[in-house]
Amino acid sequence: MERFIEKTMYASRWLLAPIYVGLSLGLLALALKFFQEIFHVLPNIFAMAESEVILVLLSLIDMALVGGLLVMVMISGYENFVSQLDIEEGVEKLSWLGKMDSSSLKMKVAASIVAISSIHLLRVFMDAKNIEPQYLMWYVIIHMTFVISAFAMGYLDKLTKH
Repeated sequence: MERFIEKTMYASRWLLAPIYVGLSLGLLALALKFFQEIFHVLPNIFAMAESEVILVLLSLIDMALVGGLLVMVMISGYENFVSQLDIEEGVEKLSWLGKMDSSSLKMKVAASIVAISSIHLLRVFMDAKNIEPQYLMWYVIIHMTFVISAFAMGYLDKLTKH
């Protein structure tokens, strides 16, 4: 009976595979939104103020960071929890592939969230004249919560490794 339960639990890791495929569909949706934004901006580029262009560029950077985060979680999570990727010899391989355990993945996700939050906060500050001060305060508080959380996770990770 114990052997059956262990085999069932081990095989259940494959339930994660459709979730990672779903993340790749999310990446596709993000790419479509990215190019939709570019096609929306290009015809109006000469009529836009510099600050508007910067806000759009920050939004595109935000999407690129989220896309990178999706790829990292999708591929590394699959490799850590489902099955090792079989990449043919001679095919380009990502340098971090096979080297990122769940702890380092968690730290990369936390760092990415802080970077994404920083870009979003910069976008908010670029448009600060249109935002009420109490909302600005909450944006900063939320961002600092992400920063402190990422720092605390890193510190705790460092403590547990020693």
